Amino acid sequence: MRVPFVKMHGLGNDFIVLDARADTVPAMTGRLAAALADRQTGIGCDQLILLEPSSSADLRMRIFNHDGGEVEACGNASRAVGLLLGKPARIETLGGVLSVDPARAGIAVELPAPRFEWDQIPLAYAMDTHHMPVAWDTLDIPTAVNVGNPHVVFFVPDCSAVELDRLGPEIEHDPLFPERINVNVATIESRDRIRLRVWERGVGETRACGTGACATAVGAMRRGLTGREVTVALTGGELLIAWTAGGPIRMTGPAAESFRGHFESEDYPA
Repeated sequence: MRVPFVKMHGLGNDFIVLDARADTVPAMTGRLAAALADRQTGIGCDQLILLEPSSSADLRMRIFNHDGGEVEACGNASRAVGLLLGKPARIETLGGVLSVDPARAGIAVELPAPRFEWDQIPLAYAMDTHHMPVAWDTLDIPTAVNVGNPHVVFFVPDCSAVELDRLGPEIEHDPLFPERINVNVATIESRDRIRLRVWERGVGETRACGTGACATAVGAMRRGLTGREVTVALTGGELLIAWTAGGPIRMTGPAAESFRGHFESEDYPA
C-alpha cells in the first residue's frame, strides 16, 4: 500500500501527518508509529499525527510520540494541522476538543481550561500542585498542570544551565507520575517574557513544545510572576500565550510544511 504523508513542523518540533479521512492508511500501532518516526530508518519526526473523522468535531487528531506511545495533546501539531486545513476548525483529541484559527502571527489554538487537581495531572498521591514539595537534584518546588497532557514546571535562574538530558528522563519516569510527565525548566526574563526548555515524555528534549509553553505560562501566571499574556521563547522560536483564570488557553505561533511524500506500508512493521 502506498501511503501519502505531509512532513510539517512548528518551531522545529516536527511531525509526520497522515490523513485517514482522504487516504487509505494502515491501522496505526505503536510499533508502526515508532518505525516511521525513526530518524535513521524511517521518515523521522518527534510525533506522528493521524487525522480521522470525528462525530463531535470537524476532525479527530491522534498523536503518537517518537517512541510509539499515544498521547493526549500537542500544541505545535495543532498549529500544523490548522495550517494544513487553512480555515477555522474544531479538533477532537484525547485531551479534549480544541479550536484552531489562522491568525496574523500564524495559527491560533484555543486549548481547554487547564486542570490543577492532583488526580487530574495525574500524580500517584495527593499533594499541593501549585508548590509541589518535591525535588530532583537542584530542581525543586515545581508546579504541575494538565493542559490536555501532563506537565511539571520548574522556575530556575538560568534554564540553559540545567542538565536536562540527565534530569529530564529521571523526572519523566518517576513513580510520582503514573502516566509519566513532560518536564519544563523556565526562566522568567520579564513580566511578559519567559525562556523555556522542555523534555517531552517519549521524545526527549525538543526545539519547541506548544503545550509546554502553555503549561509554563499558566504556572507563571498563577504564581504572579508574569502578566496574563506572555511570549515564551523556546530553542526553535517564540509563542504568544494568553490565559484568564478559569478560561481556555490561547496559543499563537507559526507552523510550516516541509515536504510531501509517500511510503510503502509493507516496508514498515505493523
